[in-house]
Amino acid sequence: MQHYTEANNLEPRTSNIEQGSPRRVPSLFDFVQVIVKRSRMVFLITLAAAVISLVYSLFLPNVYTAKTAILPAQEDKGMMSAMMTQLGGLANLAGGAGVSIGTSAADLYVSLLKNEAVKDPIIDRFKLMEVYKSKYRADAYKTLDRNAVIVAGKKDGIITITVDDKDPKRAAEMADAYVEELGKLTIRLNVSGAGQNRSFLEERLGKAKADLAKAEENLKAFQAKNKAIQVSAQAEATIKGVAEMKAQLAAQEVQLATYRRQFTDTSQEVKNLTTSVRNLKTQLAKLEGGGGNDAIPSVGAVPAIGQEYVRLMREFKIQESLVELLTKQYEMASISEAKDVAPFQVVLKARVPERKSRPARALIVISVTFAAFLFSLLLAFARENFARMSEDDLERWKSLRARLPFLWDTGR
Repeated sequence: MQHYTEANNLEPRTSNIEQGSPRRVPSLFDFVQVIVKRSRMVFLITLAAAVISLVYSLFLPNVYTAKTAILPAQEDKGMMSAMMTQLGGLANLAGGAGVSIGTSAADLYVSLLKNEAVKDPIIDRFKLMEVYKSKYRADAYKTLDRNAVIVAGKKDGIITITVDDKDPKRAAEMADAYVEELGKLTIRLNVSGAGQNRSFLEERLGKAKADLAKAEENLKAFQAKNKAIQVSAQAEATIKGVAEMKAQLAAQEVQLATYRRQFTDTSQEVKNLTTSVRNLKTQLAKLEGGGGNDAIPSVGAVPAIGQEYVRLMREFKIQESLVELLTKQYEMASISEAKDVAPFQVVLKARVPERKSRPARALIVISVTFAAFLFSLLLAFARENFARMSEDDLERWKSLRARLPFLWDTGR
């Protein structure tokens, strides 16, 4: 029996001083010998991890994934402007994430989908406070954000909404609910923004019609007093050109005022329209000659009474063209306000998933078992190294272990 014990002791614990000779480098056979020696411990740890991971994975609930996809329609500037105006207040609800003016329709809709204005109706409809066992609504938001992934394709602009849930039917219904709530929100924002524009244009159009009526009365009174006056064809053409250009300038100034009520002066829309207004004023200054507002187009040798007629005629043409342009803008705003169709198309409607998406139970068991096997090997080598520790190292270890409580007590 004594001979068997000594044979299994690979390196008897001796003092470094007594040993004298340096330790040899362990070979592959040494490692295999340690594994065989500690095989029972390695097997038990690995088996325990496999059983525990298997039981744990069996208790994990199945999660099902439903997916839907939408394609934003071509950007409607009026609708985009209205939604961005309203989004200024909604962005705070979504964590303060703002939306720039250059944002595409897909990015804008993704921001809206992640907004509480869309999530609140979904939480209420499916009673997610109870489903997620959330005490506070903020916790339900976080859980819903983890379960709902919303991304927009970089190339095609298609927005994909993926929803995970323990109930496959509820997962599909929640994915479709995102699309429904987005449609309601975009329509509401469009109606609100278009209604503001329509009210502004209605007020401006009323003033333009009053000015047109006044200009028409003045022209009629002048003609009745001075009978018919004829001007050259060149003057008539110039009057018409100046009138149309001034009407266009006035219409663009109205549109610029509308934009400034919605955006800042640094926005691209305001900058572009400001440049267009400036260019029109420059062209008018060249056409009128002197650049002043009271300048008369070149009409040749027209007597003073003819010049007054030109002024009245030009004012009438300006107001007439302005009313025509404002009427078109007003009609467009009214049509936009009356729209009750969501500005996107449903590419893929969510279907009830037939198979679970997770958990991958086999992968969990294999991963945990393999990790436990590696850990057991490390533990086996650590224990073997401790068993072969020299007398000097063992004394140092005992001394260090005795000091550990003292080190913890002093807070070192």
